[in-house]
This record gives sequence, C-alpha cells and structure tokens, in this order.
Amino acid sequence: MNHKIVQDDRALYRDRIYQSYVHARQDPLAPASIAGLQARLHTLTAMMRRVGPPDRHASILDLGCGHGAVVQTLNQLGYANVRGVDGSPQQVEAAHRLGIEGVTQGDILQTLAETGAEQWDAVVTFDVIEHFTKDELIGFIDEVHRILRPGGRWIIHMPNGESPFGGKVLCGDFTHELAFTRTSLTQLLKASGFNEVDCFEDTPVVHGVKSAIRALLWRLIRWFWLAYIAIETGGTDRRAIFTQNFLAVAVKNT
Repeated sequence: MNHKIVQDDRALYRDRIYQSYVHARQDPLAPASIAGLQARLHTLTAMMRRVGPPDRHASILDLGCGHGAVVQTLNQLGYANVRGVDGSPQQVEAAHRLGIEGVTQGDILQTLAETGAEQWDAVVTFDVIEHFTKDELIGFIDEVHRILRPGGRWIIHMPNGESPFGGKVLCGDFTHELAFTRTSLTQLLKASGFNEVDCFEDTPVVHGVKSAIRALLWRLIRWFWLAYIAIETGGTDRRAIFTQNFLAVAVKNT
C-alpha cells in the first residue's frame, strides 16, 4: 500500500472530525457556562494537587487543552504561568466563552516545534496521546522531553487498557488510536529519557453525599476485580489500575 495514500487518508478523517469536534456528538463536549464545569473541576483539582508542580510560579503548557478545564483548574489553584493550546477553533471559542484565560488556538505539533529546548517546568496532555499512532507518538514524546527543563514533569491522562471497560473509552472517539497500561506507558517513557513514572487511578473524588457513595462503591468494585485476577493468575497486584482512564506523571532526568 502506498505510504502517501495512508498518510492522506489519515489526515482526511482527522480533519473531518476535528473541524466539528465540539458539536458533532450526542452530548455537548463543552458546558454552556462555567457552572457546568464544577463537577469536573472537583476531580481535576484533586488530580493537580497530587501531581502538579509544587512551585505555583512554575511554567505549565497544556497541549490539546480543549475548552480549558485543566487550565481553569490550574488558574484556580494559584498557578501564575499557565498556557493552553488547542487546534480546534470550536474548543478555543468555548474556552473564551467560558471566560477561561490563557487558552489560544494552534497546532500542538507546530507549537512544540517552535518552542525552544528546556523552556517549561511542566507539560500537560489530557486525553491527547491516544490520538496518535505509535510511530507518531515517538516523535511527540521526544519533543515534550526536549522542551521540559531538567527535573520537569509531564502530566498525562489517557485511556486505560487494563480496565475491564477500557475499550469503551478507546472506541468512544473515532480519532483514538491507542490505549495504554501502567506497564506499557512506563516502558515507553523510561525508554524515552524519563527516569520516574508514577501512575494513578482516576477514581471518584468525594465532594458531597453522592460522590462519597460512588467512592465507596468503587472501592468494593476494585476489590472484586483484584479477587478476579487473584483467582485467574494466583497472584495479587494491588497496584493494578482498573478505572477507564488513568493519570500518570513522568519526570525528566536532571
């Protein structure tokens, strides 16, 4: 098969989907108002408190920021130097409509190419790397590594291939190419110059009665899946991650 034709076809389907990424779906991707972000902000706040840079003056670049939910979370947590970039005009328009500061439109690969080496303390990619093929992802990882300062961190959120329902997320977007496990992600990042990789479940965050019930039920479900694996394999890995998505933070060698 002609390689050029494959590349052109890939660009065709991506262009078609991304041009109407916000509206071409059953449920709206972006909320109508900032109040509509509140439920998600509870989860994002807990995540960023866990993996965000300790220095509130750290420079943070959110690649593929969408309508700016992570940017808004970081702004609310007091980070003073946050920039978000997204290639979808609809996503950026939604961010501006919501009043989220620091979001601009731009191709994330071009943004990386135009960024000097060791310019950022942290890079965030939330639901981004699953959109690349394996070959494309290698170049993307190298660019993220290049623009991070020594000791800088890459915060990643992605579909979890280890989850019993990981296929739901992987197949839930026509532009998704990949899912990951903590093992495959660690393998890839450590082979690419990152010396520390920590992975976390994307669990319910308690912020009221309903979320507290969800968190309790999740613990029970998690024990069930641990028991299932123990029965199948004869061993128990308490580090197993079962949520449909998971969070990781990778640190560049100093």
